Amino acid sequence: QVQLVESGGGLVQPGGSLRLSCAASGFTWNNIGIAWFRQAPGKEREGVSCILDSGDRTYFADSVKGRFTISRDNAKNTVYLQMNNLKPEDTAVYYCAADKNCYQNPLLYDYWGQGTQVTVSS
Repeated sequence: QVQLVESGGGLVQPGGSLRLSCAASGFTWNNIGIAWFRQAPGKEREGVSCILDSGDRTYFADSVKGRFTISRDNAKNTVYLQMNNLKPEDTAVYYCAADKNCYQNPLLYDYWGQGTQVTVSS
């Protein structure tokens, strides 16, 4: 019954913005973290951001600090990744993952969404 569904990806020009959503179900919403990872063709999956349900702690990769924000709507069991000032190097499939904690290592996550494509190109 555990399910994560990403949405909001698409094609955007450099400097543009997108907001990704990760809708979760089948979890105990309290005390879980939701992480965003991305994977470009031929590259390893890398951590982008994470938010803890308890304590409202957030984490960002250096490559996106100052451009991306992460937030949570507990009433909707949804986590958002607001991506501003997008760059071509942000192009990737973006995945969300769930665990009690935030990890940078994708191997530590058991629950993943199917991913949503983000393409930044002129």
